[in-house]
Amino acid sequence: MKFERTERFKRDYRRLPAKHKREFKEAVAAFHSGAERAADGQSSPWDNSLRVKRVEGAPGVWEMTWSWSGPDGRATWEWIEVGGQPAVRWRRIGTHAVFRDP
Repeated sequence: MKFERTERFKRDYRRLPAKHKREFKEAVAAFHSGAERAADGQSSPWDNSLRVKRVEGAPGVWEMTWSWSGPDGRATWEWIEVGGQPAVRWRRIGTHAVFRDP
C-alpha cells in the first residue's frame, strides 16, 4: 500500500510533540494492514485499536483515531490511486480540531 502526504499534513506533523509522532508511527503499522485488507474488499478490515470511519460532511474523507488521551490523536485521509493501485493520501493530523478543515 502506497501513501502520499499533503503539504498540510506535513506541517501538522512537524508541530506534533515527539510522543505523538511515536504513537502515530506505531498506529500506522496497524492502519497499513487494515488498508491493505480494505483495498482487497474485506468487510471488517480495521484493527480494533483504531477507530476508522468516514468524516461526516466531508465526502471521500476518512478519519483514524490513533490516540485516545493527552490530547486525542486524529488523522484524516482519503483513498487515491497510485500506478493503478489503491493508495492512501494523508490529509491532516493532530487533535479533534483537524475536523474544522479535514
